[in-house]
Amino acid sequence: MKKKIALAMLMAITTLLTACGGGNGTAATEKRVVNVCSWGEYIDESLIDQFEEETGITVNYQTAESNEALYSLLKTGAGDYDVIVPSDYMIGRLIAEDMLAELNYDNIPNFALIDDQYKGLSYDPDNKYTVPYTWGTLGIIYNSSMVDEEITSWSALFDEKYAGNVLMIRNSRDSLAAALLYLGYDLNTTDESQIREAYQLLSDAKAKGVYQAFVMDEIFQKLEGGNAAIGVYYAGDYLTMLENNPDLKYVVPEEGGNWFVDAMCVLKSAQHKDEAEEWINFIASTDASLANMDYIWYASPNKEALEQYPDFYEETYGEPLDQELFEIMAAPADVLSRCTLYQNLPAETLALYNDLWTELGI
Repeated sequence: MKKKIALAMLMAITTLLTACGGGNGTAATEKRVVNVCSWGEYIDESLIDQFEEETGITVNYQTAESNEALYSLLKTGAGDYDVIVPSDYMIGRLIAEDMLAELNYDNIPNFALIDDQYKGLSYDPDNKYTVPYTWGTLGIIYNSSMVDEEITSWSALFDEKYAGNVLMIRNSRDSLAAALLYLGYDLNTTDESQIREAYQLLSDAKAKGVYQAFVMDEIFQKLEGGNAAIGVYYAGDYLTMLENNPDLKYVVPEEGGNWFVDAMCVLKSAQHKDEAEEWINFIASTDASLANMDYIWYASPNKEALEQYPDFYEETYGEPLDQELFEIMAAPADVLSRCTLYQNLPAETLALYNDLWTELGI
């Protein structure tokens, strides 16, 4: 198929002084920059070059491991960013804590290309702060040559027969969601007893050696290389792994799952808001969305791009896009009907999550 995305991309194109627009020199004040923080494996790098060539704006592109890691960077002041790309529930939290700037959508005309089903969602109901970037599902990836059955349930993540061969995702929201779903609970529950029961399920499995490791992007090497049999991760990343290991399969379990929207936001502390909105508008365009889908395998909320992608793929590679793979990237209605969007949880529930995650010792 297409390509292997390099892991853990970290681009530093200008010095910190220039990136922050600091200093007293003319060059520092005249140079246009935008500081972006997103996830690993999550952009076609050629788009950065294209944007810089078209606009003269230098892009400083960095990555964070998870929503929780990004939040920590923002709260400690370690990240001096203009644009960030958090997920739905984290966006809700950042809005509640007054950390995001309202966007001037006059500067982002490509917002009109975003499908209405990705607008007005619970985390930004009035469309003041965000432009959706990608969407997808969380599920189980497994190596069909290393397990003796078709996996259809979250129960596989807690089964001792797979001891030492399971990779649990290293963020509290997704790992506890898997346990909550297996137990039949709402993944947005605020019921302390249900959350503690889910935690205990994880803790017991960890104590019994079910988990080889808690991972984020390390999952690529481990699953592609056949070093683990089962992992929890995202549909788009599964499709990237599949290029290097055709034995891998992906499933949104029968108990249901999470569907997510990641969106581009501008921090209230941004020093380069005009450049940030110019970047967002560029990335939201149909051409950029097509290039991104082709590179990262995550579905675009740009309606034109999503509709055009099968033809784009066939024109580019001289073969039709496998419909099954396309429906993993862009989950159909029957799959999404079993999935739930994460909500921003109340402060006391977030504190409970943090305490339990610390207790789990990850």
